[in-house]
Amino acid sequence: MFNKKNIIVFLINLWFLSLVSAQSDKKEIIVKAIVFDKDTFPYVELSEVDVWTIWGKVYNNPKLYTEWSRIKYNVKKVYPYAILASAILKQMDNELAKIKNEKERKVFIKRCERQLKQQFEEELKDLSTNQGRILMKLINRETGKTTYQIVKEMRGGFEATMWQALAFIFGNSMKTTYNPNNEDVMIEKAIQLVENGCF
Repeated sequence: MFNKKNIIVFLINLWFLSLVSAQSDKKEIIVKAIVFDKDTFPYVELSEVDVWTIWGKVYNNPKLYTEWSRIKYNVKKVYPYAILASAILKQMDNELAKIKNEKERKVFIKRCERQLKQQFEEELKDLSTNQGRILMKLINRETGKTTYQIVKEMRGGFEATMWQALAFIFGNSMKTTYNPNNEDVMIEKAIQLVENGCF
């Protein structure tokens, strides 16, 4: 008669035999073993696997599941731009630190701006309002600066205020910051999934 213990022993032996048959071209397999109730069983350490959920029961709440699915999609789309923006800003800051003449600094910034427009303008135009909001938060996460501060440093206070007013009309704010422990917890989880190559 099969009981729970016998079924477990049977499954472990079956799994071990499948390992042996899969490695049939090798003469021997050396694995760790454990002794359990006078029986010896192979012992294989498996790598750690992360399992992600949000607040325990995402799938029990359709509204939360829809929000989580949308955030995952949007983060996957805009996260590469945030990483790229951070790298470009670091490079620009390094170059600007070498330029002491204010006129030359403006020429350098204009040239960089033209290059960035040629490279990314069409792609960024296609972003939705939510994707733009998430991108601004991720730029803050990666650079430590809000998009308002970045524009103000590069183009001046008047232009930063003008762009902030335009963002406000569309329900966004360039002064938005990233808060991974509170309102942006889902975004942070999605970033970790992207970084771990899970989706």
